[in-house]
Amino acid sequence: MNYLAHAWLSFHQPEILVGNMISDFVKGKKRFEFNEAIQKGIMLHRNIDTFTDEHPVTKAAKQFFKPAVGLYAGAFIDIVYDHFLARDKNEFEDEGLLQFSQFVYKILEENSNALPEKFARIFPYMKGDNWLYNYQTLHGIEKSFGGLARRAKYLDNSAEVFAAFEKNYEELQECYNEFFPAVKQFAYNELKRLS
Repeated sequence: MNYLAHAWLSFHQPEILVGNMISDFVKGKKRFEFNEAIQKGIMLHRNIDTFTDEHPVTKAAKQFFKPAVGLYAGAFIDIVYDHFLARDKNEFEDEGLLQFSQFVYKILEENSNALPEKFARIFPYMKGDNWLYNYQTLHGIEKSFGGLARRAKYLDNSAEVFAAFEKNYEELQECYNEFFPAVKQFAYNELKRLS
């Protein structure tokens, strides 16, 4: 799962959301430097990632991208899941996605002292370009794919994987439709377990 899903699967709990959003920037025992609620968000993020990576639907979805990006397929699928979540009317009605995006940015700003340095550097771009809201558009996904390709060590560009995304759009939508209710229930149960 990518930023939008991790934020949404924090169930509107601000400090859980902060931990869930920054988890990839907090290595090993560094999590103990945060308060208990943020630590729970960090652990929730890690458990969601494990659940996602091991789920049979995610493994099947990766096959659409493996010819183009090999082992990076999972990272691109995370972005794809965010795209379909952003367009999911069962999760976000009308202006719900815009309001939720603004809520996330507000919470992160209010907790700016807890943001790791690397996350704090990308946050202005996330907010300024409204990444969370723009996951719903093909242009937003194309930009996200391009950003991932630039950060990856062994990828030249994202054109081939974006072409695979467009070609297999309906099949990937079906993967999301099957997977998301399962990960949402998992995250809800996991948050209760961590509390």
